[in-house]
Amino acid sequence: RPHRTELYEDPPLGCWPIVYSPDYNITFMGLEKLHPFDAGKWGKIINFLKEEKLIADDLIVQAREATDEDLLVVHSRRYLNKLKWSFVVATITEIPPVAFLPNFIVQRKVLKPLRTQTGGTIMAGKLAVDRGWAINVGGGFHHCSSDRGGGFCAYADITLAIKFLFERVQGVSRATIIDLDAHQGNGHERDFMDDPRVYIMDAYNRYIYPGDGFAKRAIKRKVELEWGTEDTEYLQKVQTHVEGALNEFKPDIIVYNAGTDILDGDPLGGLAISPQGIVKRDEVVFRAARSRGVPVLMVTSGGYQRRTARIIADSILNLHSLGLLGRQPPACALGSPSLDQMVRDSAKDFSSLSLQ
Repeated sequence: RPHRTELYEDPPLGCWPIVYSPDYNITFMGLEKLHPFDAGKWGKIINFLKEEKLIADDLIVQAREATDEDLLVVHSRRYLNKLKWSFVVATITEIPPVAFLPNFIVQRKVLKPLRTQTGGTIMAGKLAVDRGWAINVGGGFHHCSSDRGGGFCAYADITLAIKFLFERVQGVSRATIIDLDAHQGNGHERDFMDDPRVYIMDAYNRYIYPGDGFAKRAIKRKVELEWGTEDTEYLQKVQTHVEGALNEFKPDIIVYNAGTDILDGDPLGGLAISPQGIVKRDEVVFRAARSRGVPVLMVTSGGYQRRTARIIADSILNLHSLGLLGRQPPACALGSPSLDQMVRDSAKDFSSLSLQ
């Protein structure tokens, strides 16, 4: 029987299925500046969406940290114990000075944000099934598998979200992963290597990290890109292969890994996609999912430049303006009126109308 988890408690009905917590952001004595990753990008995305009045704090779902018990749904105890060594975490996150910090600090300042983002992805999986779509403003740690991390990815949130759905949500037994980060998603590929319930499409720069030949065997639709691929060719390939993937295998959920490291100038991605190209790419995936009535869960994954937060926010605003996210919900703060109260209020409005 699945263990009890707080990650699957229903959020108030009026919330947008956008999941976030201020705990996502990694800020610690300037150490985060030693990594090309913008370790505060998640909070910036939220601030841009607030400025545009798309969301407010009480309109989004607060992510909760995944517990050890949650993580053990996929990870081995041996792997989780390894994270108690600071040098292991330094290797996974590619921030060498972390090796010299006491592990309790590493747990609190580096791993807790990643565990909270992982909790966010698991929560967003159920929300996507309930509401038709969900966006975790973080997550997408696609280089981590059940027993090893790497490439800034310490927990296998994509695998976890899918396994949680398979085990706990009736009617979800097939999943498609559409991985459009610039890097190959070798973590989820290793985890679902021989699992016929999961179909993986992966488009990535063929020359960069991780170059995991073993993991490639799990990819059902492999789109290997050349250095400096630009918008026209890229979008045409994405359109063709997303449609092809969804025609070939009918999933109950799509997990969309929407890395922005395909952006022109990204030091690690090596592709040359414009901001408009990224916005268009996300639109292609959401259109394909929504037109087929398949729930879609989006995670933000890699993206190593300061301007990526603005682009992700613009993309979400674009999806909203095109009606691909559905209508804006009423306020959903936990302190907002209960459903009974709302029913009573509307009954009162109705009776006053009939009296006039």
